[in-house]
Amino acid sequence: MKLPEPRQTGPVSLEESIAMRRSVRTYNPGPVTIDEVSQLLWAAQGITGNDGFRAAPSGGATYPLGAYLIAGNVTGLEPGMYRYDPASHSLSPVKEGDLRVELSEAALGQPCVRDAAAIVAFSAIYERTTERYGDRGKMYVHMDAGHAAENLLLQATALGLGGVPVGAFRTRTLAGLLGFSEAETPLYLIPIGRR
Repeated sequence: MKLPEPRQTGPVSLEESIAMRRSVRTYNPGPVTIDEVSQLLWAAQGITGNDGFRAAPSGGATYPLGAYLIAGNVTGLEPGMYRYDPASHSLSPVKEGDLRVELSEAALGQPCVRDAAAIVAFSAIYERTTERYGDRGKMYVHMDAGHAAENLLLQATALGLGGVPVGAFRTRTLAGLLGFSEAETPLYLIPIGRR
């Protein structure tokens, strides 16, 4: 499913987004829109030029991260899990159905995961980076995840949405729930919802 084209200008400045960004764990009911999802995923991992480079930096441009949307209440999108493809700025279905309750349980029962309209999950395939940089590449992968998460959170703020980075979860349980291979490790869940 091709996503709407992302905007490259908006009514909120970067400085305002930085000043307003807070971890938001409680959301008002109501959906996020497919346009907002498009903007969030583009800010986190989208292609930003003809050279193929992405919005968030990556050590050696190895791009070890995967970005998944877990849609629960997204206008124009059935509940389920979708993989984001930066090259085509599109979503591919991975799993059907609302996974938020199961994700919350894997995340030690955190209500923000259950109550979010959508969750962005970041994963890593460490070998993409460690093949080039050895063990030090693991650190670069974690830095990549931080860059992508902060871009996503600043974009959420600019859109009037709330979000929070969640790193507390049962890794194997979450990987199984999301259907990851042994090579792919979950790193972050970022619940998103209306403020």
